Amino acid sequence: MPDDEFPPIDLNAAGEAEELRKKLAAAEQDLANHKLQLAEYVNARKRLLQAAEIEKKYFAEPLAKDLLSALDNLDRALDAAKKAGDNGPLAVGVSATASQFLDALRRHGVTKIEIAPGDAFDPNRHEAVMQQPAEGIEAGRVAIVLQQGFLLHDRVLRPATVIVAS
Repeated sequence: MPDDEFPPIDLNAAGEAEELRKKLAAAEQDLANHKLQLAEYVNARKRLLQAAEIEKKYFAEPLAKDLLSALDNLDRALDAAKKAGDNGPLAVGVSATASQFLDALRRHGVTKIEIAPGDAFDPNRHEAVMQQPAEGIEAGRVAIVLQQGFLLHDRVLRPATVIVAS
């Protein structure tokens, strides 16, 4: 075969092609890294937005916890007035104040944990302080509710304090 059938190989062009391949591989790697960083940024942004929503949803928790003790005192005053047979303006005023407290808390997502004697004990929402025999209530169920529990949206703000039947 004569040499003139094939054009001469330009060694410089082969080197340029290899250099272009390296630059293309580097550009593809940079693009992949950029896409990865963009995905990480998008995910971090989503996490921050979720955290902000959760913070916004539960922002009232410390204040609500502080107000629950005042509400407990109002309930104790109402119980004492009922036991004393007092239905006068002071008892009515205390009752109205307690209702206002509950309404204000409800507007911010705080609700009572509904519980009564005979209900099933739920360790996620109730705190058992003791066990005692209770007539007409089967073992493992709530015998006496000592202190009302509250939820803030779906989170337990304060568990209900109960005595469990044994």
